[in-house]
Amino acid sequence: MSDAILSLRDVRLVLMGNAGPVNILNGIDLDVERGKALGLVGPSGSGKSSLLMLLGGLEKATSGTVTALGQNLSAMNEDALARFRRDNMGVVFQSFHLIPTMTALENVATPLELAGHRDAFERARAELELVGLGTRVDHYPAQLSGGEQQRVALARAAAPRPKILLADEPTGNLDGETSDAIVKLLFDLSDRFAATLVLVTHSRELAARCDRVVRLKDGRIEETATAEAAQ
Repeated sequence: MSDAILSLRDVRLVLMGNAGPVNILNGIDLDVERGKALGLVGPSGSGKSSLLMLLGGLEKATSGTVTALGQNLSAMNEDALARFRRDNMGVVFQSFHLIPTMTALENVATPLELAGHRDAFERARAELELVGLGTRVDHYPAQLSGGEQQRVALARAAAPRPKILLADEPTGNLDGETSDAIVKLLFDLSDRFAATLVLVTHSRELAARCDRVVRLKDGRIEETATAEAAQ
């Protein structure tokens, strides 16, 4: 695919378990088109989250090549990967990963400060306004509902204005109504920056909002199709 922003070639991931090595991913070839939304679906244990971690440079492939924005992530050390993520990616997890001793504003602003943005707090405040938390910026995570914490996580992912947005079951810990609101914010964020979105989900309805759906089974791609065809 000529306009691929993310590419995997013969990617394999083997992790050590209690009983020895476990094959997590088995020869994955995948291209993710720039500016599109890709849904990763499949049963638990199929390798969806592991694949997302590889795309974000949060896990190293045992073999094969992972390329993002033309850069070989497989050849980068941990410091280089951290800088690449900071400058190009936003990541949202099922668990919110907020720092409990920081306010919502500080949780969003601190990564920007570390990246050298002089307007870190102004940008963080603006992002929190956009996700509906303008009156909650001084609240700590423990003072926020699950949906509000995920909104903070979305604001943190949006603040660097990422080219690539990765989301791992972002509504997994939320009720239905809250999930719908988070999904809308997630796709709005992707549209706002024309960011490429890769979304791990168990939800058929959520996957259907993507441009393309890849189904994994036993660490292999079982099927890839447009969202309509995957229904």
